[in-house]
Amino acid sequence: MRWLTSLGIAMLVLSTGVLPASASASASPDGTLTVAPATVRSGEPIKASYTTPRPHATNWLGLYTDPGDGPVDEKFVGPSLRWTYIAGENGEATLPTDGLEPGNYVVFALAQDGYQWLASPVKVRIASNAPLHFITDAFDLRNARALAPYQAKVGGLVRGDTDGLTFRKVSGPRWIAVSADGEVTGTPRVRDSVRPTPLRVEARNARGETGTATVGIDVRRPGQDLVPELRAMSFNLWHSGSQVDGGREKELRFLLKSDVDVVGLQETSAASTRELAEALGWDYHQSGTDIGVISRYPIIERKDPVDSGPLSVATKVRVRIGERQDVVVWNVHLGYNPYGPYDTCFGKLTQDQLLANEERSGRTPQIKAVLQEMQPDLDAARRTPVLLTGDFNAPSHLDWTKATNRCGYTTVPWPTSVLPTQAGLRDSYRVAHPNPVTAPGITWSPIYPVFTGGYGYDSHKGEPEPQDRIDFVYYAGPLRVTGSEALVEGTPTAVPNHRGNDWTSDHAAVLTTFRTSRR
Repeated sequence: MRWLTSLGIAMLVLSTGVLPASASASASPDGTLTVAPATVRSGEPIKASYTTPRPHATNWLGLYTDPGDGPVDEKFVGPSLRWTYIAGENGEATLPTDGLEPGNYVVFALAQDGYQWLASPVKVRIASNAPLHFITDAFDLRNARALAPYQAKVGGLVRGDTDGLTFRKVSGPRWIAVSADGEVTGTPRVRDSVRPTPLRVEARNARGETGTATVGIDVRRPGQDLVPELRAMSFNLWHSGSQVDGGREKELRFLLKSDVDVVGLQETSAASTRELAEALGWDYHQSGTDIGVISRYPIIERKDPVDSGPLSVATKVRVRIGERQDVVVWNVHLGYNPYGPYDTCFGKLTQDQLLANEERSGRTPQIKAVLQEMQPDLDAARRTPVLLTGDFNAPSHLDWTKATNRCGYTTVPWPTSVLPTQAGLRDSYRVAHPNPVTAPGITWSPIYPVFTGGYGYDSHKGEPEPQDRIDFVYYAGPLRVTGSEALVEGTPTAVPNHRGNDWTSDHAAVLTTFRTSRR
């Protein structure tokens, strides 16, 4: 998502009812806020009481995940999940919890459509009232190697009442053991690579409810590549999945269904990278409050970007996918404004004006800085493959051609795609689908069919939203693309009726499968 563009502002209003205006004069939180009870069941309202010596018609309560997008420093980070106005000197208010994930949350009392605290925030927990269940009843874990110790986890893949939760092996290969906390361990034999047998796991809570799942583990023989196929994804979470009811469980179900190995994430909030990885039993690296990487296989190196400047939009990890085989993953979320497809379709700017706006948006200096930082990895790509995932907030020059004739333009050399190509990176989707006419690969946007205004183009409000491919998985080195897709779940309903969507984002995800084996 383009952060606080006209689209971002529109969604912020939908989810919080307020714009990210700064609070007025600075003041200490001199009121009180209480929540009772401190734990509610999903679907039950949160009941809050408040007092403030600074009453105002636009004072408000906001509910956020803990940790998450809350204004912990009295500054906007991301949209609240639920909100209500509190106008008086004192009173009571309720916040609905329908559609929210079980877990920890925090309530803020905030001043005048802004983010200045009226009182100290209060924590609250939402407990599930759903039956105990695995997120999906069949999924795969990371690959195992015969004669080598194996370890994976399924303990985070259960939802419902998890009090007193225990796991056990129902059936499966003799080499596998399942501990009470959901850890899967053992040492497979060579023969287990020839006759793979699925594992059946049961979860049970203190009330005696049970759920079961079928779990696949591919056993590789000694000398074989541990990961002969690598499935890599770029996935913009759209404010950490908070804009759709039950977002976290839906995200996890999508990732398990996709059988993905490594994911570059954008719009993660402070906690989503960790929460997704811990639920999956994966490794992770979170960088700031916007980007992260999760990996089914061990992350052995992490590199944070600088705090400011062009490199603040990027992060890097190195993933160990075999005994002597790594892959380097860079993930980016580039600047959002001005947005090129609006400048073409609505503004009809010249090519020089477009390129100037690409510079002004930050995207051109950002991608230049990232590619310069990547250069040592690209120089070594013959030995260690390199991936570059991300929400680039810009189209590809490979898609703007005479054949596509987008908004009357036969060619635009968008720098964020030209420069990676010149650096030796390849666009995996276009390798799999060379023809942009028959395979457009649109990622922006499955839920915005209509332009909502802004960017100086309010006169075009209500016209069709320019649809384009702005999310990418680039690669360099000894990888062979065997498939690439732009993915959503189901048929997403357009905003503002998106809350019930199975798909949790305003972008499509991009999933590319690579053959890694050199044999």
